[in-house]
Amino acid sequence: MGQSLLQVAALAAGALVVLVGASIAFYRLSPWPRALLVRRAFTKDGIAKNAAMAGLVPPGVSTLTDRQYAAGDGDAKLDVYFPSSVEGSATGLPTIVWVHGGAWLAGDKSELSNYLKILASHGFTVVGVNYSLAPRATFPRPVVQLGEALRYLQDNAQELHIDPSRMLIAGDSAGAQISSQYGLIVSDPGYAAKIGIQPALEPSQLRGLILCCGPYDAGAVNMNGAFGGFLNIVMWSYSGTRDFATDPQFALLSTKNFVTSAYPPVFITGGNGDPLTPQSKALADTLSRLGVTVDTLFFSDGHEPRLPHEYQFVLDNPDGKLALERIVSFASAQTAQAG
Repeated sequence: MGQSLLQVAALAAGALVVLVGASIAFYRLSPWPRALLVRRAFTKDGIAKNAAMAGLVPPGVSTLTDRQYAAGDGDAKLDVYFPSSVEGSATGLPTIVWVHGGAWLAGDKSELSNYLKILASHGFTVVGVNYSLAPRATFPRPVVQLGEALRYLQDNAQELHIDPSRMLIAGDSAGAQISSQYGLIVSDPGYAAKIGIQPALEPSQLRGLILCCGPYDAGAVNMNGAFGGFLNIVMWSYSGTRDFATDPQFALLSTKNFVTSAYPPVFITGGNGDPLTPQSKALADTLSRLGVTVDTLFFSDGHEPRLPHEYQFVLDNPDGKLALERIVSFASAQTAQAG
């Protein structure tokens, strides 16, 4: 009996060693374990930020939720917000299509619902778009899905109170990168051919881009800095390869390196405490040199309080309120005339 118990214990110990070894190997060979940890943290933060804005949503905004924009794709859902005053009419409003952030592996349109309602109260139809998340979905799947959403919105423009001739694409963080990339697809046929995506909008329809706190140059990311481990998981997850730095297709993610003078007018902002803000400034400088209409909101290095990544969603801070005012002003100016 004693010998059999020893044998059982040895087998159990061996199985544990194999299990631990397999877990370590999976941890090293797959981005999934750490990606899910990042997703959990981002989701918690997104829910909290949205809840903090609940008391700021004015009355008189109507909502349509979870509209399926692509058949057979469970991730292809969007929400639509518009002033209740146009409900029951065929009125088409200038439309802001907002792509959520979350490092391409987290986030959900519902986490921006209150912010998008506040935007809609200023006389816009505002659309929150979901897309498939990494690591399950890799570059450029979310960009393809954005095009599908834009086609759906045009096909259902009357019902959704959309003026297809006055569209803006907006985004925060990873959503800003996706939005900036779609601006390239619409404005540059050569880039669209390289990435293999046909634009869902004509250049005349896309009146501008609103880019908040995004990354626009993968080569400018410091993989050896304090956030190196996090960035490695993010880029590995979204690219689908550990060799993302040398992947020629993934290089198309770096919109700053491909923009032309035909790029749409753009509003760009970032906080002075956000490590991604240098990329926002570099993109703004590049576009300005090309003669593109660029409206920026940046802050001095000594500005207090230090404004973190996604500062624009903190609406009990004067700087967050200012960003909202500037976004509304830019969107209003770019869509002032019907097409």
